[in-house]
Amino acid sequence: MTAMEHVERLARERREQAQVIIRNVQQMANIPAQEMLLAQRRLPQNARVALHFHPDRLDSRGLSVAAGLLQDGLYKSQFETHISNGQLSPELGGPRDHWENRVFGQAYKGTKLRPKYGALDLGLWPDGPSPRFGSCYLLTCPEVLQRSSFCYLDSYRNPKEWGTLKQFDEVFAALLSESFERHYALGRADFKPAQLVHHLSRQLSLDPSARFGGRASANLDHYIEVQVHGEVSLAEDVDYLVADPAFEGTDIGELLQRLAAEYEIDLCWHGGFRLHLAQIPSDFRGPAMPSLARRVAMDDYLDARALGLAAQALQRNPQLWRDRGSRELVAQELKLLWHVLVKYGEPSIGERR
Repeated sequence: MTAMEHVERLARERREQAQVIIRNVQQMANIPAQEMLLAQRRLPQNARVALHFHPDRLDSRGLSVAAGLLQDGLYKSQFETHISNGQLSPELGGPRDHWENRVFGQAYKGTKLRPKYGALDLGLWPDGPSPRFGSCYLLTCPEVLQRSSFCYLDSYRNPKEWGTLKQFDEVFAALLSESFERHYALGRADFKPAQLVHHLSRQLSLDPSARFGGRASANLDHYIEVQVHGEVSLAEDVDYLVADPAFEGTDIGELLQRLAAEYEIDLCWHGGFRLHLAQIPSDFRGPAMPSLARRVAMDDYLDARALGLAAQALQRNPQLWRDRGSRELVAQELKLLWHVLVKYGEPSIGERR
């Protein structure tokens, strides 16, 4: 049984209960049945997967992610690159290996050809659906959804709601429930079910460039995780590359431009994130954040490029960071500092396309 078949079977077993939830929210929120059906139909036709990444992190070959993408023409998993913006465990027999074997019914046991993790691009935010995992992101063509599985919120939370495009009811029910109970979903506040359904039925078909007129979501936790099964080819599966403007005019920016040209991908720039040292909080992601920010900031400001240069320096010369702890500890702190930048940063530039 393939990973997709395993997830689909489990989702099918819980479909009836999910449909009860969907009908209940539809009734309580007074959503016309036709509008609900249109939203459910538009999602597989128009939604895309966003694959977030930091373009300047170094892979197991010593190449930046941007250089590796350009050279390989493939978006790879952490089992191949040995880097991750989430939990890093790229070895067979490790925690992620055990977790994937359990979740996907042993379909990947003994192999390093693993799923690629992203998020479902439903909110249409300029910074993407899950910016915690990278300053830049690739937007796939809608067809990639056909070989993707989904879970509601991040898989590290061990969510119960899983699905595929054929069996999406449980994930959709969880999305509606969060909107109904909290008036919040996909990083958007004051987002009631009727507004959510209208958004899905009317906005998903818009050209991705339309998103750049709005503000960033700064959404760290509320997204639908996607696991893409099989290779992700830049030439065949990706339509857009959305990049952070901190890399414009740099070597990494040039690599991103070359990558887009080589694989005929539309290159767009979102507004970016920028934060002054005086604005770094000590009560979000830990009291070590202000001192780390002072160490890595450039001209008293923190942005994606400053954090990337620090991450490269740590990997190349970990002994220079021993005053802050082990390389693993400092790498984790840099990930957390990126979360601070996403949460509290302001756009570094105005509206971009």
